[in-house]
Amino acid sequence: MDDGLDGLRREVAVGCRVMAYRGLVENILGHISVRLDGERALVRCRGPEEAGLRFTTTDDVRVVDLDSGEVIDDPAGEYAAPSELPIHTSVLVARPDATCVVHAHPPDVVVASLAGFALEPIFGAYDIPATHLAAAGIPVHPHSVLIRSDELAAEMVASLGSAEALVLKGHGVVTTGTDVAEAVLRALQLDTLARVHLRVRSAGTIPEAIPSADLAELPDLGGAFNRETLWRHHLAALEQDGLGLN
Repeated sequence: MDDGLDGLRREVAVGCRVMAYRGLVENILGHISVRLDGERALVRCRGPEEAGLRFTTTDDVRVVDLDSGEVIDDPAGEYAAPSELPIHTSVLVARPDATCVVHAHPPDVVVASLAGFALEPIFGAYDIPATHLAAAGIPVHPHSVLIRSDELAAEMVASLGSAEALVLKGHGVVTTGTDVAEAVLRALQLDTLARVHLRVRSAGTIPEAIPSADLAELPDLGGAFNRETLWRHHLAALEQDGLGLN
């Protein structure tokens, strides 16, 4: 696949492995896309030796036409785009600010959505990016269906609006980013918010949003810390456990 896209293919593949390693997806579920231009995107597809996201390879990451949804760099016809490809194509078309789209199924987020409570900023310095994400508002899409059509995707995009993350009730999450790291980290932040919410409630207490004065005191530690350093940590953990790409 010497087409000048090897670096991006690797980013998508590693992002899929991080999602599986951190429990955001199970077995073969979930996918990542990255916009190439106005007509094409790289998408994690299903191949002839599908083994799940934890074992995604660069061969699994294919160029897909945003209009037709067809895999266009697979002359042998061995790879198929995910059935929920409209999640990616619809967001990438509607949101020019989004370069990457992640769809994952974090179990704690699913449980929280079924319980019907919002992911509010209930903690502060514990996870500042997650707090800011929650404070900005995390919309919930009220339908649990597989988003396999343009019509269903349009409803989802309407629920997402201009937000950076969306909870799909009883289904999972959709997050956006300027690159794979940012979109995956936002999915991880949603997972953290849901997990803490559930633990507080399991302790018998209804969590409350932190005071606005506390929220105002939380600094933006910058992309070098919140993205680059944190992403290196996740990649190093992946490598340490023998799940990095060779």
